[in-house]
Amino acid sequence: MKRYGNIYAKICDLENLRIAHRKARRDKSYYIGVRMVNSDEDFYLQKIQNMLVSKSYYVGKYTVEEIIDKGKHRIIAKLPYFPDRIIQWAIMLQIESVFNSVFTNFACASIKNRGVHYASKILKRFLRDERGTRYCLKLDIKKFYDNVDREILKKLLRKKFKDNDLLELLDKIIDSSPGKKGIPIGSFLSQYFANFYLSYFDHWLKEVWRVRYVIRYMDDIVIFHSSKLFLHELKEHIAEYLAVELNLELKRNWQIFPVSVRGVDFVGYRHFPKFKLLRKNTCKRFKKIIMKAIKQKFISLHDYFSLNAYDGWLKWCDGWHLKTKYYQKIREAVL
Repeated sequence: MKRYGNIYAKICDLENLRIAHRKARRDKSYYIGVRMVNSDEDFYLQKIQNMLVSKSYYVGKYTVEEIIDKGKHRIIAKLPYFPDRIIQWAIMLQIESVFNSVFTNFACASIKNRGVHYASKILKRFLRDERGTRYCLKLDIKKFYDNVDREILKKLLRKKFKDNDLLELLDKIIDSSPGKKGIPIGSFLSQYFANFYLSYFDHWLKEVWRVRYVIRYMDDIVIFHSSKLFLHELKEHIAEYLAVELNLELKRNWQIFPVSVRGVDFVGYRHFPKFKLLRKNTCKRFKKIIMKAIKQKFISLHDYFSLNAYDGWLKWCDGWHLKTKYYQKIREAVL
């Protein structure tokens, strides 16, 4: 297995830091830290360079907030823009290609060009083989980000990198996270660490179990097979692998079911062999906004923006009839 070295000096290079700042500041021009660095770019970037070269950099204090995302409570931890976010971008500019070389082609989420629609497209292609995808095993990992074992993550990183200065910096960032274990949602490097943490599990599925039809969207996983018994056996081995190798636990809500009966609810859509529909809960929220507007004979600015977002979801599925029916109703009531 190839290990990569001589990376740290490239991270410290002033031009690399300049590119990192330009990428990190996108859509964040209103941040105080961004405006500060922009006011004298050379001064602040040289300051970061000196921190890295002298190894005097210490990870800043996280700003922690709780949000509700699709009904789930999540703790988001963010670092200051200067110097932390710039440094994390500078690191990723040099090691992203190494991470990408480890990722399988079915790993999605927080990887460039591998978002919701990429995962949905793969699933749709899989379902063309109706016999081979007769049954689906759907599972996800219990509080994945919160339960990443930092020592295991460090060992996995040492499988790919032999640059001690880089590893020391990555260890420093990993250990700076709030709590005794886990990596913070909201930190730029965390999304890559998370995918990398599961990447050898992905290879185990493909190379040891020869699983042909599998998609992982971060910690949400769907696996298809012609045999229900095979999926039951595989589920037990997955639970064992995650517990022993990664110190992780599967949620108890795992399911094995026939695809043709109920479709596969994944990445916001219900997938069937011949068509794709909006997820039921999303569909209900869409209808609720429409009916509210019809009742009030008025669309608020907030609801208008929400409908635009739903319009984006609908255009990627077989939602033409749904959209036409309810948009016609709203036109008749409001316009």
